[in-house]
Amino acid sequence: MDTLSLLRTDIEKLRKKSYAVMKKAVGEKVYYRGLLEFSNICRRDCNYCGIRKSNSNVKRFELSKEEIVNIASWCAGEGYGSLMLQSGERESRDFVSFVEDIVRTTKEKTVSEKLPRGLGISLSCGEQSKETYRTWFNAGAHRYLLRIETTNPELFNKIHPSSVSLQKRKACLVDLKEVGYQVGTGVMIGLPGQSEEDLAEDIEFFKEYDIDMIGMGPYIPHKDTPMRDNRSGSIELSLKMVAAVRIAMKNINIAAATALQAIDPIGREKALAFGANIIMPLVTPAEVRKHYQLYDGRPCINEQTADSKLSLSERIRSMGREIGFNEWGDSRHWRC
Repeated sequence: MDTLSLLRTDIEKLRKKSYAVMKKAVGEKVYYRGLLEFSNICRRDCNYCGIRKSNSNVKRFELSKEEIVNIASWCAGEGYGSLMLQSGERESRDFVSFVEDIVRTTKEKTVSEKLPRGLGISLSCGEQSKETYRTWFNAGAHRYLLRIETTNPELFNKIHPSSVSLQKRKACLVDLKEVGYQVGTGVMIGLPGQSEEDLAEDIEFFKEYDIDMIGMGPYIPHKDTPMRDNRSGSIELSLKMVAAVRIAMKNINIAAATALQAIDPIGREKALAFGANIIMPLVTPAEVRKHYQLYDGRPCINEQTADSKLSLSERIRSMGREIGFNEWGDSRHWRC
């Protein structure tokens, strides 16, 4: 069945098929990636993003190295196998050195009997030079998420400023693969003007570029952006995309995006039922979470980190899924 036909399949039939594919290809275990947003300073001005450079209503912040390492150590102590370090996009020498330092220090500080190689480190810091990607890889990061957002050139240009190029984004994904990262990307589902055919082409792109992990979710507008008046993407189409990607790519990692919870209170859990196997509990300090809102209505803003972990773990176990504590949960696709 082609990808477009998958997206047009009855949703319950699609759920059953995608779960069966997941169970066979990667198993039912769910892996945690603590999501730490360490800075909202960004040089980009993307039309959909709440931390865009031109948004003067955002209070900018950057966590210190000590704060980041302390949070990472907490994650390791709680059994999280991995940490996702995410920020706005910058390319300055100071920023590159700062990320290199926090990656290397985090690796050193989280080595233990249960994690003999320290936390698995994923980065999501935007477009960078190949040299920068290699610097961070050599420091200890081994996964990188760079979302394509959409592979439709017209749509891509509508949601980005002219300084952002689809070809450059694709080239960065190639650079990441050549450096040695497990490469992650993803799209926004339900963008204004987006069709099912566009989403099917996105999946074909994932296959063509040999992507190892996918992080995608519904498009949700932010009040302080040029795209403020558009409608959010639907939970049904978002879940269908999770399922279709699982069926099409089998042994990759797929994250149950936090944005799903913004449009459905149990959206993340539903994504697990449709083939997702990664979940990213928010570990950003509560006092700065409200300053890292890429879209309106973001969940978990006021939830305590420990409470979030406990309630999430209970919900996952209630689905009959095991949590891979103290495991990196690397993409089986990348290993092959």
